[in-house]
Amino acid sequence: MAATDQSETDRSAASTDTTARSAILRTEGLAKLYGELVAVDYVDLSVSEGDFHSIIGPNGAGKTTLLDLITGGREPTAGSIYFEDEDITDLESDELVHEGIARSFQITSVLDGLTVFENVRLATQAIQYGSLSKIDTLIRKAGSHGSIDEQTREILEQIGLKDQAQIPAQNLSYGDRRKLEIGIVLATDPKLVLLDEPTAGMSIDKKHETIELIEDVLADATVILVEHDVELVMQLSDQITVLHQGQILADGTPDEIADNQEVQDAYLGGHTDE
Repeated sequence: MAATDQSETDRSAASTDTTARSAILRTEGLAKLYGELVAVDYVDLSVSEGDFHSIIGPNGAGKTTLLDLITGGREPTAGSIYFEDEDITDLESDELVHEGIARSFQITSVLDGLTVFENVRLATQAIQYGSLSKIDTLIRKAGSHGSIDEQTREILEQIGLKDQAQIPAQNLSYGDRRKLEIGIVLATDPKLVLLDEPTAGMSIDKKHETIELIEDVLADATVILVEHDVELVMQLSDQITVLHQGQILADGTPDEIADNQEVQDAYLGGHTDE
């Protein structure tokens, strides 16, 4: 797969200078406790600007909970979250979108009752309305925002759904729903994108197609990926964080993670021997 092979080379070259680039996102002592259950165990995570940073680990390791904390879906028990050196710990999800943080979910969050065009337009409109008063928002009729409609069409072109713009989202195939979700993320013009199992339930061909799309349309963003497909993670990532029982077990380049015996024992199970 030429596109992925090329991206692998580019990311490998970029990752040699990881320490020289600033962290766009970092957490300090971030924790989530439910009584005596520790879901996220005082995690210090650092994600460099421009990286494709994957988070892996067995089921129950705390991966999705960590993403929930970063994106305002859950309130941390302790610790802080910084985005571009600004403390965002107490910001709500919608506020984080306006800061430049977007997330796609493990379970698709497409609005079935709307068309493909309307789903993307709504996300585009939400961002642009951030600079409009509530009165302007109310009095402007649908279709009166030429720039929003044009941007929506451009995004649909990018994600390969231009010809399905007027189809109800509920009629899309599973793979196309995932494309639409990526389009909704793209519409927010994010600096940081968090993807939770974007290829879950897909065939091998559809997985590669989706990853190529992500690499293409989100090339200018920093990406945090939660993914169970270890081979895919090894091919794509600049950096990998391995979570185990809510703690960071290891953090490093794909080669460093593949050679880490603790990771082998706890999670990879001999992946490098394949």
